[in-house]
Amino acid sequence: MVNVLICGIGGKMGANVLSLLNGDGEARAVCGVDLHAPENLSLPVYKSFASVAEKVDVIIDFSSPAALESELEWAVKHGVPVVLAATGYTEKHLKIIDDAAKKIAVFRTANFSLGVNLLVKLVREAAEALGEKFDIEIVEKHHNQKVDAPSGTALMLAESVNGAFDNDKPYLNGRQGIIGKRGNEIGIHAVRGGTIVGEHDVIFAGDDEVITLSHAAHSKRVFAAGAVKAAKWLAGKGSGKYDMKDVLAEL
Repeated sequence: MVNVLICGIGGKMGANVLSLLNGDGEARAVCGVDLHAPENLSLPVYKSFASVAEKVDVIIDFSSPAALESELEWAVKHGVPVVLAATGYTEKHLKIIDDAAKKIAVFRTANFSLGVNLLVKLVREAAEALGEKFDIEIVEKHHNQKVDAPSGTALMLAESVNGAFDNDKPYLNGRQGIIGKRGNEIGIHAVRGGTIVGEHDVIFAGDDEVITLSHAAHSKRVFAAGAVKAAKWLAGKGSGKYDMKDVLAEL
């Protein structure tokens, strides 16, 4: 049984992770770290990592970059792998992550959905097979509270596609006005509205035919499920940086 510490257990994603672990036969939540502990929990929640007393095999972190430094210091000290699912890391944070990965296993990806990561793989294969005869457009849709555009997942898909062309295609974020004929670009378009969790379409448009590869997330629970799968996979791994491509390679 894999013992999991949930960092950010008081948030919505932390609650999703806890719910999934409560019904899991291979992993269980043994404690959490959060400044604001949820009520009526049967497991201990600490305000800092320095107070953690339980035996922990892996950390799942859906908190914020503010917790990163103390979290990784504790993880390195105790030899505990970490699944980083927070967003908004700065260059300084990324350097801290790289340094920690020299001593412990660190798992980080732009999107924890297994389906999205499979899509990343498939669009690369499609781009390699279809080549320059097909124009490529990416459309991403998210809820009206999302503050950034394009999404990190859209960029991850664009990078995967562009890898088939030696990263030679520029990205064009939206189109407006009289722009002339389409060029060699990968078009990326953002839609914001309602409570859309996340939808991504990669369109390959050729002569007289269109191929569209798509993924839609209907709840944020899919990201929690991916983080739990990553945590079970990461437990016991040696030092280094890992992502969903490593997990998919073993499926």
